[in-house]
Amino acid sequence: MPELFSTYPELAAVSLPTWVDLASVIVGSAGGVAVARARHLDAVGFVGLALLCGLGGGLIRDVMMQVGSVYMLDSPFAIPASVATALVAFLFPQPLDRAGGLLEWLDIAAVALFALVGCDKALVHGLHLAACLLMGIMTGVGGGMLRDVFLGEVPRIFQRSNLYAVCALAGSAAYYAAVMGLSMSKLWAGLLCIAVTIGLRRWSLRFDVQTPADVDLGPRVGRAVRRVRVSRWRSRRRS
Repeated sequence: MPELFSTYPELAAVSLPTWVDLASVIVGSAGGVAVARARHLDAVGFVGLALLCGLGGGLIRDVMMQVGSVYMLDSPFAIPASVATALVAFLFPQPLDRAGGLLEWLDIAAVALFALVGCDKALVHGLHLAACLLMGIMTGVGGGMLRDVFLGEVPRIFQRSNLYAVCALAGSAAYYAAVMGLSMSKLWAGLLCIAVTIGLRRWSLRFDVQTPADVDLGPRVGRAVRRVRVSRWRSRRRS
């Protein structure tokens, strides 16, 4: 059992395969073009939202980390793949029109993949737990946040919703624990991250579990403090 929970730094230093990064870019870009189609944007809008959703989260991550290279500039396939996804969807939009719930699935699938690659890059560069989780969250929701800002909306992660950013946090935590705590291979750890992220999101939608808003614990804490004071005063009088 001790060997099962041992940490292997050399495993954490091994990056995920390149195709995982590219797959996250394509899925994220597809989510962007689904929004563009729903809003009847032109070709520039399709390409713009595809780039924001497919590469925005990774760009925020790389700027924050300031270690290693900027993925979207270093990879010869990232930008062309995002643009190609946008143009294909713009020229052949009927599959998007026929897929009713496609946007929701693409959105959470992109969050899962981006959380995976974001947390993994932080692991590769030896960042601590909190930083790895933050990079997973920012990579997971950064593209969607930029998309909402450019569309003139309040980003979804700042609104009461069905566990959007929380899903990225849970997936990142599962990946970190699997790799660093259980010494699991990155392939299985990545599948666990995706399963946790998507599963938690679908569970929150199924049972309408939402993040709390307009919370004020002041009155409740005040009443508890007053009860404690009253009980102490009564005990002193009795003594």
